[in-house]
Amino acid sequence: MSEELSWITQALGAARARRGDRVQSLWSGYGEIFRVHLTGAAVETAVVKWVKPPPRVKRAADERGHRRKCRSYDVELAWYRTYAPRCGDACRVPALLASRAANGEWLLVLEDLDAAGFAERHRDLRPPALEACLAWLASLHGTFMGARPEGLWKTGTYWHLATRPDELAAIEDAALRAAAPLLDRRLEACAHKTIVHGDAKPANFCFARGARGVAAVDFQYVGGGCGMKDVAYLLSRECESVDAERRHLDTYFRLLRATLAERAANVTVDAPVDPDAIEAEWRALYPIACADYHRFLAGWAPDHHRRDAEGRRVVRDVLRTLT
Repeated sequence: MSEELSWITQALGAARARRGDRVQSLWSGYGEIFRVHLTGAAVETAVVKWVKPPPRVKRAADERGHRRKCRSYDVELAWYRTYAPRCGDACRVPALLASRAANGEWLLVLEDLDAAGFAERHRDLRPPALEACLAWLASLHGTFMGARPEGLWKTGTYWHLATRPDELAAIEDAALRAAAPLLDRRLEACAHKTIVHGDAKPANFCFARGARGVAAVDFQYVGGGCGMKDVAYLLSRECESVDAERRHLDTYFRLLRATLAERAANVTVDAPVDPDAIEAEWRALYPIACADYHRFLAGWAPDHHRRDAEGRRVVRDVLRTLT
């Protein structure tokens, strides 16, 4: 740890860097996130994401998962270096202060969002927190509409079918297992693609007091695709009824249109986009995106899928429409 702190001290031009509290450990023991306190730097604190993969048993499934995780950290580093600077206040992300990737480890030194005013966390999203997250997603999707995900996942989201063969094989429902490639092809054929966050869950949003603003973190699975993947994932976790889901979708598309209108007024180099065509296509793909996420759950967490009556209903309804 002393070597990492010395590097951070030098990278940030500080006189001293002292390790603070651990924020959290990383999934599957791949490292940790912690805060550092700085003396003589431009900022007093920063948040460090230190990825240090553990020793592992070299079984095929473990190797596949390990490669996916390592790729995700390369993607996250590319996101912060290349794409994050394009995000404005409406899709706020932490600034990358310093970074390195060497010897199978990654070290990202990020702006401390708590110190920037985004110190609240919400386990369950209720208005206005849910609307704030939808606004953030609408801004992200509108900002990057039509962008090529160079250096990111070609297809974003952590449950993308091509990266989850083990979960596909574990699906007990033969009809859903057979339909999985069809769902994937429908989403991949989307004409209006953007960059998706890929893991837009409550834990990855940081809120200003009273949810008057929101920032997002954890960009390991950011990549190209239909924006409905993010929205379906978020709403599948937070909506208490079908009517509420419809209202939240309406809110999202209203905010997406506002972002696209603002972009059209201020950006002249991009090809023009058609908000009506985007909304029509994405609304039709929303249930497909929902079913695709539940497809993943059916293989990854079958007990949860069996208990989720609404999720199973969505899958049944969508499977009847596939040809």
